[in-house]
Amino acid sequence: MSGTRTRRDQGAVGAGRAASQPLALAAMMCAVAMTFIDQTIVSIAAPNIVSELHLTSSGMQWVVNAYLLALAAFFALGGRLADLFGPRRIVVVGTLVFVVSSVLCGCVPSGGSPLAWLVVFRATQGLGAALLFPAALAVVVAVFPVERRGRALALFFGLTGALTALGPLLGGWLTAWTWRAIFWVNVPVAVVALALTALARIPAHRRDERLDVPGAVLIAVGMGLSVLGFQQAATWGWDSGATWACIVGGLVVLAVFCRLQLRTRHPLINLAVFRDRAFTVDTLVLFFAMLAFVPVFFFASVYAQVSLSASPQQAALYLLYFFAGFAIASQWGGRILDRRGARPAMKTGCVVGAVGFALWAGKLTDLSMHDQWPYAALAGAGIGFILAPASTDAVNRAIGASYGEVTGITQTVRNYAASIGLAVYGTLLTHAMTDHVTDTLRGRGMPPDAARSAAGDVAEAVTGNPDSSAPTGGGPLATTMRAAMSAIRGDFAEANQWVFYGMAVALGIGWLCALRHPGGRAPATESGPERSEAERSDVPGR
Repeated sequence: MSGTRTRRDQGAVGAGRAASQPLALAAMMCAVAMTFIDQTIVSIAAPNIVSELHLTSSGMQWVVNAYLLALAAFFALGGRLADLFGPRRIVVVGTLVFVVSSVLCGCVPSGGSPLAWLVVFRATQGLGAALLFPAALAVVVAVFPVERRGRALALFFGLTGALTALGPLLGGWLTAWTWRAIFWVNVPVAVVALALTALARIPAHRRDERLDVPGAVLIAVGMGLSVLGFQQAATWGWDSGATWACIVGGLVVLAVFCRLQLRTRHPLINLAVFRDRAFTVDTLVLFFAMLAFVPVFFFASVYAQVSLSASPQQAALYLLYFFAGFAIASQWGGRILDRRGARPAMKTGCVVGAVGFALWAGKLTDLSMHDQWPYAALAGAGIGFILAPASTDAVNRAIGASYGEVTGITQTVRNYAASIGLAVYGTLLTHAMTDHVTDTLRGRGMPPDAARSAAGDVAEAVTGNPDSSAPTGGGPLATTMRAAMSAIRGDFAEANQWVFYGMAVALGIGWLCALRHPGGRAPATESGPERSEAERSDVPGR
């Protein structure tokens, strides 16, 4: 086995010399930039999209969630395809799928079925990103020798986290022109990425094995069903048989998928990597951190525009407080990882993040952007301490698997968690908002049944212009609704408190998981993107 690894590393070094390492790294980071910017850029434009296309609150959540769900469902497939057909080829295919889908998202017609159009092409965007990211990581591994690989991976992972901050800022600026530009901006970025990829002379690597098609279908169906159940709980109700049929059915399909992977000669995901306790803990901490990280962009930006009456640009600056803390803590987290390993960084991040989100939640009802910035920064710092150390530690410890497979696992978990977070918190927000608005309207003399009905309409429409929810005609009900709009903005802030407290709880559970990490620094990973047949035979159930 050691001889096989030596030959493989020598091949990686030779490939690195043949390829232009700086150009290859720049190309991959440029390509990946699109995918991470798109995780957050839509959140800022959400009210404008809702207003122009006449979408509901739950419909807009599906526009955001379709991208994340496709990422989670197909990431493992993307990593496997990079192994089988070569990472360079899959990077090109993923980039083309992503940019064509972006253009089509920007061309959604105002009439007809705009929600279906957006959800479909946001999902194909997610598919392109799922193909692109693991292949891009495999390219970085292939062109850099072992002694320089750690630094290149640190830059790669650090940038992917930092680029998420660019989404709200870019979204706020582009939305002032037209919200459609948030999708069209990917075109020039994709052109640059493809040009750099061609100039970098990236070597072609491929593995002559079979694709696990049943596994790919099962993981996509299992994740889709379970997230559908969480997402629709706000509409169907938690006591609905359909809600639990989707959630339980999806989890059962995922269990069948795991069982199949243990018996498949060439599985989509090599579950043997979970034998390493540190890898398992890293993955769990990433799951609970991502329950907060991506959803906070959507809920915080809509809160700013509804409760604080902020413009898209002001909402972007509001989120900048979060990213200021994130950027600073990411640097500290990287140093802690180098000196003491991932465990201290993850424990610190979970505690800081939980405290930050809890304090931030308590300040939401003050309706003052200035008073909230220290707590938003503290919450961002908590996430910053976690993401890069946990991701890097997971990759470094999974010596028995390819980087495509390992990234497929960690990124699948991350994006699945983000999808669940959006669905669960969205359900929580809708219920809390309906209850608060009902109480407000009843307190102003509206009959209980009418108050409940009007509250449901407001909860659905609140991510657009809240004033559009008020009846424009005459009569006592319309007068009451218009007079109550100021109080309803406060109700939305109170409803969001439940969401932010939920994020604090998620990070608290992450801290409990981090306590189980064995500690220490991960061994220097010397396995390249290829594995020998002897290494692949170390899969349970064989």
